[in-house]
Amino acid sequence: MKKKDSQSNRRKFIANTLKLGTVLAAGTGSSVLAGKKATKEEDEKEKIKVLTTDGKVIEVDKPDDCKIHPCDPPGPKESRKGIPGRKFVYVVDLSKCANARKCIEGCQKGHNLATDTEWMNVFLMKDNPEGSPYWFPRMCFHCDNPPCVKVCPVGATYKRQDHLVLIDNERCIGCKFCLAACPYSVRIFNWEKPPESDLPKDKYSPETSVPAQIGTVSKCDFCADLARKGTLPYCVRSCPMGALYFGDENEDAVSNGTETRRFKPLIKERSGYRYREELGTMPNTYYLPPVDRMFDYKDGLKNIPEEKQKIYDDIINGNDQNYMQ
Repeated sequence: MKKKDSQSNRRKFIANTLKLGTVLAAGTGSSVLAGKKATKEEDEKEKIKVLTTDGKVIEVDKPDDCKIHPCDPPGPKESRKGIPGRKFVYVVDLSKCANARKCIEGCQKGHNLATDTEWMNVFLMKDNPEGSPYWFPRMCFHCDNPPCVKVCPVGATYKRQDHLVLIDNERCIGCKFCLAACPYSVRIFNWEKPPESDLPKDKYSPETSVPAQIGTVSKCDFCADLARKGTLPYCVRSCPMGALYFGDENEDAVSNGTETRRFKPLIKERSGYRYREELGTMPNTYYLPPVDRMFDYKDGLKNIPEEKQKIYDDIINGNDQNYMQ
């Protein structure tokens, strides 16, 4: 490949991945990429604004292959390779989370999950009796040292070169070893038949996790199929608060759909941390402390059924020694 073509392809990938000010958040159901629509014949292609690796904002044509799920990602064998040169990371700004639960709904819709199946959970946290409660989103952390991969006897759970941890449900035998090994309890066993999917079974890919199979394990997949397309995960673009960021550590950039930030300076300046770092799992999900919160935690209680709100009473009153429910 010629050097010029290589640079062009790299720019297109970055253009897809690092959208700046052109992504529709708040779960509108529209395409993730949105640009200025053409009004003249000579400008028929839709444009998007992107942030290049040298910090410049440029306008480029929106790629023709920007599809929203379902799409045609690689099959089980090809999906094990991952995207060369990428290290996908997730950042959660706890000061912005208000438990709107739109991230959960977006994930469920994008992955064809039942309404009672949640790959993304939002917990009410209280670090100590004197502290104030705050909302804590939790998904699979896609660890660099994943215990789940080590215990899988059939290689159904595996880690890719782009640092994503996926599950091939065509190999999964439902032994649940990975559920027991995961210290974050983010895996789910499919006890019941998943909802019907428009995607044919012969089009299954671990990158989409659709169609799922009864008797197998599933979890957050960081929307690997969308990452391949240069599109933000369903949860990120569904969050109306902009609390969720996704990007590439190697490119040093993450986006929440409305703004793109340099990953390393963001983590350093905001004292970002990884949940339960002492376990040595080396998660690829980082949290920004809930300092100067934008919303009162009580606002999030309004999105929970009244009968379930009672489980939070002990946390709010400082009587629950676990502080996480």
